[in-house]
Amino acid sequence: MEELKYLEEQQVSPGLLREVEKFRKEYPVPEKVQSRVVKPPVPFYGKEILEMAIAALLQGENVLLSGSKATGKNILAENLAWIFHRPSYNISFNVNTDSSSLIGTDTFVDNEVKLRKGPVYQCAENGGFGIFDEINMAKNDAVSVLHATLDYRRLIDVPGYDRIQLHPAARFIGTMNYGYAGTRELNEALVSRFLVIDMPPLSEDTLMLILRSSFPDAKEEGLRTFAGLFLDLQLKASNSEISTKPLDLRGMIGALKTIRCGLKPRTAVTMGITNKSFDIFEKEIVGDIVMTRVPEDWTPEQIF
Repeated sequence: MEELKYLEEQQVSPGLLREVEKFRKEYPVPEKVQSRVVKPPVPFYGKEILEMAIAALLQGENVLLSGSKATGKNILAENLAWIFHRPSYNISFNVNTDSSSLIGTDTFVDNEVKLRKGPVYQCAENGGFGIFDEINMAKNDAVSVLHATLDYRRLIDVPGYDRIQLHPAARFIGTMNYGYAGTRELNEALVSRFLVIDMPPLSEDTLMLILRSSFPDAKEEGLRTFAGLFLDLQLKASNSEISTKPLDLRGMIGALKTIRCGLKPRTAVTMGITNKSFDIFEKEIVGDIVMTRVPEDWTPEQIF
């Protein structure tokens, strides 16, 4: 599996990789959903976490990824769907997500009422990987749908339609942050349907692997500067000196992209990191951290 070479480089268990290969051969992806098998923009680095998640999914379990912001939960979920070569269905929970958003709703087609299938229904049919983003924002109505889907019954009862047995390759991966607005404690019955992986904060080594893979043309010293900036912000956020708003890996990668096309590093960081905070005092703290890492007179040539 040439496309999964990065797993071998991290020395992920060869036995697990052989089992993944068998899984992929046993469950080919239907032609109609091939477009949903998507390569993630960034590989996930973390041997122990990968092995836990792969082993759980191979055994038919669902996985819940819990942790603070910028620990790579969504990146891991996308990587797992790619590793198993499954179509992925991303369901982002919010206050309006209900059972019909997940299973589907009646619609009028060709002069008759038909079910417009929702992402959980399609996932069950096609053996996809359903990614439940911010699952701790789910309302009771949505949670009730998940109970039978996620436990040993592996079925979905659609009122007025069929009872759907989940495809043997179908799996569900939940992600959750504590402390976001609108989140709440997860119902014990729902948690019992997952194996839970607690995502650790990013280390310097992991961060450098991510940055090098995203920007192979960048200078090592420039990337270390940005990794150091991120780790400084992570430390401040963990000590509750700032919120997690400026702790934004997507924002940092976006800033590096704009530097690559000619924007001054300090200006790019202001857009990607500093301005993510809307509190004037917090913005000053973040600005001071940026100032110690990224000099005002730096040009793109210092990074690329």
